[in-house]
Amino acid sequence: MITAMVGLLLGLASILLGNYWEGGHLEALFQPTAALIVFGGTLGATLLSSQVGHFSGAIRSIGKVFLHREIDFNELTEEVVRVAGVARKEGILALEQLLPEVKNTFLRTKLRYIVDGYDPEVLKSLIEDSISHEEREKMAVAKVWETAGGFSPTVGILGAVLGLIHVMANLSDSSKLGSGIAVAFVATVYGVGGANLVLLPIANRLKGIVRSEIHAMDIICVGLLGIQSGLNPRVIEARLRNLIGEATVEAAPDVPIRKAA
Repeated sequence: MITAMVGLLLGLASILLGNYWEGGHLEALFQPTAALIVFGGTLGATLLSSQVGHFSGAIRSIGKVFLHREIDFNELTEEVVRVAGVARKEGILALEQLLPEVKNTFLRTKLRYIVDGYDPEVLKSLIEDSISHEEREKMAVAKVWETAGGFSPTVGILGAVLGLIHVMANLSDSSKLGSGIAVAFVATVYGVGGANLVLLPIANRLKGIVRSEIHAMDIICVGLLGIQSGLNPRVIEARLRNLIGEATVEAAPDVPIRKAA
């Protein structure tokens, strides 16, 4: 949570401070025309490329970027083991009374399947399908930000070209040359800066959060299947502890968390 805010502020502050030290003026970076071209063009292209649900989800995900609380995998493991202990001592039906006390929403929802007596194969299939659906939808939301980050530099170049066209069309009027050149260069700054300082970092952070959440669901899935099969809570805990170490792969965007069956 803190790193996201610090990273954003540090990136923007570095650019602005560097511009100031080079003798640049802050107001020179504020060009309404360039902003309209780059931000409006990027927004339009992103809307055209995205489904409505995914786009609205991307807007809502801004809060998650800065306010997300990292998953405590040790706490999650302890909760699953506690549930396993109750099931072992008092029976599966006793879990129904425990459901309101379960903090993790995914765990609480899927425990209901066990209480309702679902077949083990059906239970496994339902949980895995649910995890796959969650992963697809959440990654699609992060992809919206990545898509915007891909369009932004190109639209910035488009803004630069439009600014230069304005300059070439008014070579005889020196009073209009400055504004055209300013739009050209500032549009490039908006496009490249917006992509690399804001849009792509947000996309990468959301992907990391999704990987962490999916890994937590995988851990819960293993725990639930162990509970249903009547495994000793200590055995379940040992399995989950082994899986916790894999949570660190969320930092590597190209490494899949779940192993193929």
